[in-house]
Amino acid sequence: MPLRIVLDTRRVSDFGIGTYIRNLVRALARVDRNNRYTLITSTPEVPEFADLPSNFETALYAGQSRTGPAQLGYSVFLQRLKADVFHQPLNAVPLWMPKPYLVTIHDMSTLLFATQPGYRSNVRRYYLRRGLLRADRVMAVSSATRRDVESVLGIPGSRIRVVYNAPDPVFCAPNGSPMASVGGQEFAYPPEIQRVLDRYRIHYPFLLYVGRTNAQKNIPRLVEAFAVLRGEIQENPAYQDLRLIIIGDEIARHPALRHAVIQSRVEAAVRFLGFVPIETLRAFYQLASAFVFPSLYEGFGLPPLEAMACGTPVVSSNVSSLPEVVGDAAVAVNPENVFDIARGIREVLLDADLRRRLIARGFEQVRKFSWERTATEVLQAYEEIASYKKRPR
Repeated sequence: MPLRIVLDTRRVSDFGIGTYIRNLVRALARVDRNNRYTLITSTPEVPEFADLPSNFETALYAGQSRTGPAQLGYSVFLQRLKADVFHQPLNAVPLWMPKPYLVTIHDMSTLLFATQPGYRSNVRRYYLRRGLLRADRVMAVSSATRRDVESVLGIPGSRIRVVYNAPDPVFCAPNGSPMASVGGQEFAYPPEIQRVLDRYRIHYPFLLYVGRTNAQKNIPRLVEAFAVLRGEIQENPAYQDLRLIIIGDEIARHPALRHAVIQSRVEAAVRFLGFVPIETLRAFYQLASAFVFPSLYEGFGLPPLEAMACGTPVVSSNVSSLPEVVGDAAVAVNPENVFDIARGIREVLLDADLRRRLIARGFEQVRKFSWERTATEVLQAYEEIASYKKRPR
């Protein structure tokens, strides 16, 4: 008999978690035409779910679920759906979450990098730990995240299964990656790439960072490393006008980042673009001379894989989950050392053989991750949980 699976997809439009929800649902739709899925949404129309097969339906829940009374209302709503398995795909478990349920943990950043440590952080820690201890299965998106869940929340490792994320397929689809000018020879860009160049008035080589700009992302050090690098390679004709483009949060949200740009005297060479559409983002990945990801902490770290899928060499931190995600396909740097970050970038820009090796290894590394594999492992967990529920006691 088909299972009835309820999946909370209300944050499908968010950065990061939205990528996970969107691609997991689409992959489940490809690998499973038997079980019945109910996707909880916060709006009547969800473009990301417009073309799902008939075994998928949506259930609208427009209310909030953060405060105690609101969580009770949401839990009552879930109970009425009478599912065989509930899936909470983010680090927030309602107090009265109906069982059996599975939780996907993406990282421990809200606890490890709490902006308001103390009472609120302790309450958040207590309720998350309670939700995970009650869960029938906990999934972590990397081995590093599993270790963090064990050490921060005291959840036994035996109760946690690692199921990796994967890049969005849009970054993996071939379309003839553009190439920068090499040895004075100019290469023509495909029309869709040229439109991005024209729209954003880009006529220079650039380094790229994609992601949030909160403290653990370490962007002030990236800016400082960029300033060091510009001084080191200013005589190189290919990179005399090298820029740094940051796609993510607006700079106004982080005064320390603005201060780093001013202090490093690179205001004219650093651009903050905010968030861009995914096809535009793909073009930026393809156009970048290198992708730089100096994060101090990642639960998984999708942007380096997205850059690799687009044929761009990557410089990445050597901490947290990033070594297991990028493997030997990136130049690893110490994210706490500005000069080591600059060293990694310089090597990637100036060593043509290294660039070619990194690009080839990057394509190989990306093939190790797929949403079909992720969905298959998640589906296996659904079936295991449901079968355990139905066993005679």
